[in-house]
Amino acid sequence: MRRPHYSVLFAIGLVALLALGAVVVVGIIIMLQAPTAFRSLATQSIAVLMLVFLGVLLLRYGSLVWLAYLHAVEQSAGARDGKDGHGTYLPPVSILLPAYNEGAVIESAIRSLLRLDYPRYEIVVVDDGSTDDTAEKAARFEGEFDSVRVRVYSKSNGGKASALNLGLHVADYPFVVTMDGDSILSPNTLRDTMHHFLRPEVAAVAGNVKVGNRVNLLTRLQALEYVEGLNIPRRAQAAVRAVNIVPGPVGVFRRDVLLQVGGYDSDTFAEDTDLTLKLLSKGWRVVYEDRAVAWTEAPETFRDLMKQRYRWTRGILQALDKHRSTVWSRDGDAAVRVSIVNLLLEIIVWPALNIFGHLGFSFVALGYGMPATVVAWWLLITLMEVAVALLAVALEEEELSLVPMAVLYRFFFIFVVDVVKLLASLEEFLKLEMNWGKLARTGSVTES
Repeated sequence: MRRPHYSVLFAIGLVALLALGAVVVVGIIIMLQAPTAFRSLATQSIAVLMLVFLGVLLLRYGSLVWLAYLHAVEQSAGARDGKDGHGTYLPPVSILLPAYNEGAVIESAIRSLLRLDYPRYEIVVVDDGSTDDTAEKAARFEGEFDSVRVRVYSKSNGGKASALNLGLHVADYPFVVTMDGDSILSPNTLRDTMHHFLRPEVAAVAGNVKVGNRVNLLTRLQALEYVEGLNIPRRAQAAVRAVNIVPGPVGVFRRDVLLQVGGYDSDTFAEDTDLTLKLLSKGWRVVYEDRAVAWTEAPETFRDLMKQRYRWTRGILQALDKHRSTVWSRDGDAAVRVSIVNLLLEIIVWPALNIFGHLGFSFVALGYGMPATVVAWWLLITLMEVAVALLAVALEEEELSLVPMAVLYRFFFIFVVDVVKLLASLEEFLKLEMNWGKLARTGSVTES
C-alpha cells in the first residue's frame, strides 16, 4: 500500500477481523461449557456448528488477506530498493488483440494501446470472422504511429484460442501481451510488468483486472467482487508461488515458451486457465503484477452475468479435467497441485459450503425455535464481510464507496453466483452441450 490513509484503513479492517475471530472462539467455548443455556443437545450443537462455520470463513478470509498483504509488501520493497529491476528492463513487445464482434469497443481498445508508456511495441489485431464492423474499424488504425506499429489480420471464425494463436505466430517480438477486445490497459502496464522476466524461470505475468463500467448496482457489485473475490486471492496465490490463472484481459508471456507448449488449445471454454495450468505443469513460474491494470467491461444485466459465470465455471472444470493426471503424477510440480486444488475449492467446495451455511443452518435453527441465534449469526457474517471488503479496498487502493456494497454482496450477489456455479458444475458432470455465449458490448469502459 503506497498511500498512508489506505494503511490506516487496512489496520482498522484487520483489527475488526481479529475481533470477530475472538468473538467466535469465545462464543464456542461458552456454548460448550454452558449446555444448560439450551433447551436440548440439538440446539446447542446447531449453535456451535454455526459458529464453527463462521470461524472457517474467518480463517479462510484472514489467510487470504494476510498472504495478499505479504505479497504487497514484497512488491513494494522490491520497487523501493530497485532490486527487482522495475522500469529498467524494456524489451520490445507484441500486443495481441483478438476480436469477434467488438465493433462497439475495438476503437477505444486500440486507442488505449497507442497511449501506453513504453519505448517499442506493436499491436496485432486479429479479427476472428466478425459479422459486424470490427474489421473495418480496426483497419483504420493500420500503420505506423511513432514507435508503434499496428497490424490487422482477418480470419474465418474459429474462436478466441485460434485468433490468439494466429497473433502469436505473426508477432515479431519476444514477449507478447494478450488482452480482450473490451479491455483498456493502464498506460504503465508494460513498464510495470517486464522486469519479472529478468528471472529466467518466469514464463507469464498475470495482470490486475478491474471493472471499468461501474454504471449500475450490478456492475458495482462486480467491481467489489473483482477486488475482494479475484484480486485478493490472486495476490495470496502469488505469495505462495501458485498463481493459477493468467486472466484474459491482461497477461504477458514469453513468446517462445508459448510456442513450445503449443499455444492456446480450443478444447475448453477457459483457454486462459488451460494455458496457465499447461505452463505450470512444464515447470514454468507464473507471477502476479498488481500495477498492470486492465479495465474490463463487466456484464450490465443479470442475464449476461449468469451466462458469463456459467461459461467460466464449466470452462475451468474442463481445464481441470484435462490436467487431472498432473495431480497424481509423482513428477508433477507442487504449484500445479496447489493451483488445481485451489480451483476446485473455489468452483465447487466453497460455493457448496456457502449455500449450505446460508440456507441449511438458518432453516434448521428456525425449526428449533432459535431466531435470536440466526439473527446473531447473520450479524456476525455481515460484520465479517464488511471487514474483509475494507481490507481488500485498502490493499487495492480502491473506492471506499465499494465497502457498503459488502452487505448486498454477501447476502445476494455471492449466493446467486454460487448457485450458478453449482448448477454449471452439475451440467459439466453430466456432459451437457454448451456454447460460447457471446456477451453484448456497450463500450462504457473507463479508467476509474
